[in-house]
Amino acid sequence: MTRSPNKLIPADFSAIPSLAASDAVVVTAVDELGAGSLEAIGVLVHADGDLPEGVPLDREALERAGFEAKPGTTLVLAGAEPTLLVVVGAGPVDELSEAGLRDAAAAFVRAVPKATHLGLRVTTIGTVDAASAARALTEGALLARYRYDALKATAREPKLATVDLRLDGVEVAAASEGIAQGLVTARATAIARDLANTPPSHLTATDLAEVATILGGRFGFDVEAFDKQELIDLGCGGLLGVNAGSAEEPRLVVLRYTPSDEPTGHLGLVGKGIMYDSGGISLKPSDPMHLLMKMDMGGAASVLAAFTALRDLGATAAVSGWLLCTDNMPSGSAYKLGDVLTARGGKTVEVKNTDAEGRLVMMDGLVLATEAGVDAIIDIATLTGAALMALGPSTAALLGTSQPLVDRIKAAADATDEPAWQLPLERKYRKQLDSDVADIANLGGASAGAATAALFLAEFVEDTPWAHLDIAGTMQSDADDAWRSKGATGYGTRILIEVARGFTPVA
Repeated sequence: MTRSPNKLIPADFSAIPSLAASDAVVVTAVDELGAGSLEAIGVLVHADGDLPEGVPLDREALERAGFEAKPGTTLVLAGAEPTLLVVVGAGPVDELSEAGLRDAAAAFVRAVPKATHLGLRVTTIGTVDAASAARALTEGALLARYRYDALKATAREPKLATVDLRLDGVEVAAASEGIAQGLVTARATAIARDLANTPPSHLTATDLAEVATILGGRFGFDVEAFDKQELIDLGCGGLLGVNAGSAEEPRLVVLRYTPSDEPTGHLGLVGKGIMYDSGGISLKPSDPMHLLMKMDMGGAASVLAAFTALRDLGATAAVSGWLLCTDNMPSGSAYKLGDVLTARGGKTVEVKNTDAEGRLVMMDGLVLATEAGVDAIIDIATLTGAALMALGPSTAALLGTSQPLVDRIKAAADATDEPAWQLPLERKYRKQLDSDVADIANLGGASAGAATAALFLAEFVEDTPWAHLDIAGTMQSDADDAWRSKGATGYGTRILIEVARGFTPVA
């Protein structure tokens, strides 16, 4: 693979911490917490029932200190012992959920940001099964302490090293199973976050192809990268058109995971990989959102990261991925409003706005996925500001042609606490995409932007069951929020893992 001569940053990938295999946290299920080796011990306290043994204050004293056991609240109790005691609010016992456990673990590790060796005691897991509880606690602890500080001369806080989990009444073996799963899913999410947080000068399309090759070798999936000439040969006019204004070459990166036994199905994942989106000739305004456009490859990051979990979680389905990677830049060679691009497969598209570029690269990937004969396609993309305006920064827009597939994604979103809300794929809006000079235009009217963008993508999936996640709002968080750390969230990674690991064909 040849590096672009325009690349100014060394190719050591030091700006991507997850490529350092040694940077890992050890999480262990234990019967007892050894205070002598721990810097802090957290204890979940519910709003009702008896206080756990070992909490030195009664409820009245805790309330005087401002602690009422509400979910997400903490109180650090310092005494003569070197080990800090942290009480962590978990709300009423009968309302405890997997998401609540994840949030509680996150609140605990945030309460002691300087501590590296921690223990957490959970007196009850309610109706949550043991493995799911341990998985949620592991994810919460690891994801809350995530920080992207690879380019800082001095790290903001020490890295988490060990977490001991004591789940009362739960067999260590059952908890260990959930911990093992949580380590994999948290690692994958951290990879997605690392990629999306990395500056565009440090991670170009060609770089992402190289990173994918490294990860594929480490985590057991095949990677094939297609350069500009090969994209011309493939007829990927959308990806090539968006790339026309850039000094950096584009890349189509194809990922393939094959299970050891006969596959239960074949799932296709398509990710938008706009490494930086200036808007092209339709230049974006210089506002905070423009700064965040290094994260416009968040969909591709989530797809690539999800592949790193499939082997380790024993995924039974074959999974293929298509990452459509380029930046979108203005220059004398950039594609223009009024241009007509030809997608893979021959459909022509009139460009009415060069900042509606995500759907143009995605159309090539969707056609390639249908040609591969997958049983279903899920695409994920930071696609429209309309999704952000409609649902805010916490909930992704979900649309699709197959209700059973949409339902599976919705269930995965609920299980992982990555909210998604189904919007209607309203066919009457399709006429907004009509063009006088081409088969379709890349932009609709002033309203229903998330729906018209999805309708555009639907033109390229034929009869294959398909669903679309628009993560423009959920790609990043402005502040620490439970297990969501400030910056890129890695949203969608765990959803894709949840759907892919046991995928079977849908209607």
